[in-house]
Amino acid sequence: MAEEEGSTVELRQRKKPKSSENKESAKEEKISDTQIPERTPKYVLFQRFAKIFIGCLAAVTSGMMYALYLSAYHERKFWFSNRQELEREITFQGDSAVYYSYYKDMLKAPSFERGVYELTHNNKTVSLKTINAVQQMSLYPELIASVLYQATGSNEIIEPMYFYIGIVFGLQGIYVTALFVTSWLMSGTWLAGMLTVAWFIINRVDTTRIEYSIPLRENWALPYFACQVAALTGYLKSNLNTYAEVHEVYKIYMFSLFLGYLLQFENPALLVSPLLSLVAALMLTKCLQLNVKKGTFAAKIMKVVNFYLVCTLPVTLNIIIKMFVPHKENEHVLKFLEVKFGLNMTKNFTMNWLLCQESLQTPSQDFFLRLTQSSLLPFYILVLSICLLSVMQVIFRRINGRSLKETVTLEDGRIGERPEIIYHVIHTILLGSLAMVLEGLKYIWTPYVCMLAAFGVCSPELWMTLFKWLRLRTVHPVLLALILSMAVPTIIGLSLWKEFFPRLMTELTELQEFYDPDTVELMTWIKRQAPVAAVFAGSPQLMGAIKLCTGWMVTSLPLYNDDDLLKRNENIYQIYSKRSAEDIYKILTSYKANYLIVEDAICNEVGTMRGCRVKDLLDIANGHVVCEEGDKLTYSKYGRFCHEVKINYSPYVNYFTRVYWNRSYFVYKINTVISFQS
Repeated sequence: MAEEEGSTVELRQRKKPKSSENKESAKEEKISDTQIPERTPKYVLFQRFAKIFIGCLAAVTSGMMYALYLSAYHERKFWFSNRQELEREITFQGDSAVYYSYYKDMLKAPSFERGVYELTHNNKTVSLKTINAVQQMSLYPELIASVLYQATGSNEIIEPMYFYIGIVFGLQGIYVTALFVTSWLMSGTWLAGMLTVAWFIINRVDTTRIEYSIPLRENWALPYFACQVAALTGYLKSNLNTYAEVHEVYKIYMFSLFLGYLLQFENPALLVSPLLSLVAALMLTKCLQLNVKKGTFAAKIMKVVNFYLVCTLPVTLNIIIKMFVPHKENEHVLKFLEVKFGLNMTKNFTMNWLLCQESLQTPSQDFFLRLTQSSLLPFYILVLSICLLSVMQVIFRRINGRSLKETVTLEDGRIGERPEIIYHVIHTILLGSLAMVLEGLKYIWTPYVCMLAAFGVCSPELWMTLFKWLRLRTVHPVLLALILSMAVPTIIGLSLWKEFFPRLMTELTELQEFYDPDTVELMTWIKRQAPVAAVFAGSPQLMGAIKLCTGWMVTSLPLYNDDDLLKRNENIYQIYSKRSAEDIYKILTSYKANYLIVEDAICNEVGTMRGCRVKDLLDIANGHVVCEEGDKLTYSKYGRFCHEVKINYSPYVNYFTRVYWNRSYFVYKINTVISFQS
């Protein structure tokens, strides 16, 4: 009887299914009863393989095309192949010149081991100072590039500079490919990857600085960062147990921090970083979680306890770690943030000079206008809003004790339940918050914006989530979501092609010219006339170029992570202040400088942001102008040194002898024997 009743119930369910689940089961049973042709699994496998193959081909092609575009644009901009070695090196400005100079030093070293030793015990760059250049400037890219250049026998095929630039451009191709793959993984269609690449290239003024400063650390680091994000996205997407896989990500973060600690010569800043404390606290909280029956009073108490631990444990751990780990507080960073947010005022030259740097200011309106003109910002806001609201819904469901579905389907319209979506929403909000404070961080956030916006407009699940909220009934929501996920990116792509593609082609056909004869003449004079043991003093940016182009020792470098170098920069910049010849002479000789270079562009600087000229900042720091109401004006009886020294009268000629000049630079030999004859 029991078997007959069971079969009767089964027949009734087949005849009249009352729910969607029953319908699905009925369909599955029908399909199981029907004989499936042998070619069907092969066809499905072939279809999947074709989709993956075409997507991978598109991703790799996009990366290669972008790398080739950068190479062609760089050649057109600088006429690189027609330049001499010195003229090519001058295109590297500021800290970029310093990075590339150490790559040259590695190639000149008799062995790799000797080269590494000389970099880690470097006393030939900055006078009276021995530095670990690998640690202080993160020179691992240059070490790897030099090894590859010599190990692959490229020295017989290609010049060192072209090899170096080629590696960086190749990494940018990998960068674009990783963004393509991430968007593809999230949306399920490689059309999102194509749109990501299009937005990235069109907004490249705000996505990368590769066109202006090739050796920058970010041009080496961001491609690897993008690959990590792509790998993590694939990992989160392929795993269903959210709690377990987040726990695994914490372990990866811990391992990465430990590896970075070792590679950065046991850098204590990584041990006392908030990230380590946060990850360790989350792992401890996870271990302390107990299996309590849901919905009970004990479960609610545990939720409160866990929330309290997540909020307080990271701070507690950070304080404890700082008590036991010897470290040096980055005081100038804390002071910078205080002044940046208006919590304090300062007359300090270094602090105000840093605040005047474009990369450390808040983003301008032009930045948002450019993103809007390319339609990127509006779609990003739409996608982020839908994803964020959906994630918030998931959080409230968890708080109310409602369990989440193990498998989310398109019809559910719950995009916020996907682990990779939660991760990217949190990530983009954090990066965006930082980019709103410091413009230099937009080069991390804007590529993320391209990827997230492209994923959203190409994702049927995102449109379905929106339609679920709107309770759309006139048209079948699933069908409309599928149509929009294809139509919207297609329309965007066509409009971008029509408006921006001609501009990209024009940039490649236009011949630009980088012409700086004064700097070339200066470097040529130094190499021919200055003694090998000479030490040069001047602005940090120019000192970086001298280090690269001539190899001569300098008094300072354009690096801002070392307190001593920051103090040196401030002291050397006094050549543009209203100080006496004797004061300047004492400063320069304290660093064993033999030659002083005065730049006309700094001495007669005009047109920059108000109050941000070097001479203005020096006058404020030295008390020669009124900075705030109530301050006393300190009158200086001396003229501006950079002006007065050009006139060649006593006492300036007693301390300094002009040995070379052109339209942009004035070089003075610092006298060792001082004569006070009038």
